[in-house]
Amino acid sequence: MTRILLISGSTRDESLHNAALRTAAHLAPEDINAGLFEGLRGLPAFVPGEQSPHDTVVLLRHQVRIADAVLFSTPEYAGSIPGSLKNLLDWLVDDNLLDGKPAAWLSVAHAGEDDLARATLEAVLTHANAKILRAACIRIPIAAESVDRHGFVADPLLHQALRDALQGLARVLALSEKPARPSWQTYSSVFPVIERRDGPLTF
Repeated sequence: MTRILLISGSTRDESLHNAALRTAAHLAPEDINAGLFEGLRGLPAFVPGEQSPHDTVVLLRHQVRIADAVLFSTPEYAGSIPGSLKNLLDWLVDDNLLDGKPAAWLSVAHAGEDDLARATLEAVLTHANAKILRAACIRIPIAAESVDRHGFVADPLLHQALRDALQGLARVLALSEKPARPSWQTYSSVFPVIERRDGPLTF
C-alpha cells in the first residue's frame, strides 16, 4: 500500500486547499493510504536544534518519516508561501526528513494565480534535497461554490480528478523507484485542464 501524506499550506479550515486535500483523503483508492496533516496551526515557531520539540512537531515528523510521498497544496500569500507552511518546512529540514523524500504539489488555482507560491515551495524542497516528482505535480482548479458546508468538495467530476491525482502520484512514485524509468504523463480521465508535459520526464 502506498502511504501519502497530504499537507495544506492554509490555516483556514474552509480553504479550497484544505477542502481538496480533505476530499482526496476521503476518496482515496483502497491501495492508497492518504492522510491529511491537521496540525499546521498548532506548530510552534521553529527553533533550530530544538531538543524537546512540541508534540505537534513530533507528530509531523513521524507522519513524514513513514510516508512514501508528501503532497502539498498551498495558497499564495504576498508573493510566496504562507509563513506557517515555511515554518512547517523548517521543522522538517532541521531533522533532514525531506532529504530524498518524494514530494509533489496540487494546485487548486487557475494558471498564473499561484506561480510564486509553487516556485517558492519547489525552491525550499530542492534546498532540502527532496525528490520532486514533477510528473505528479498537478492543477485542478476548484471554485468556492464547489465546497459544501462540511468542507468537502461536492462536485463528482472533481472527485474523480482528485482520485486521479492520488493514483497518478502513486504511479509516478512507483516508476521513480525502478532503475529504468519509462515516460509517463499524469492525467485525469474526466478533468481536461490538468497539466500535461510532453517528452521525457525527470524525477
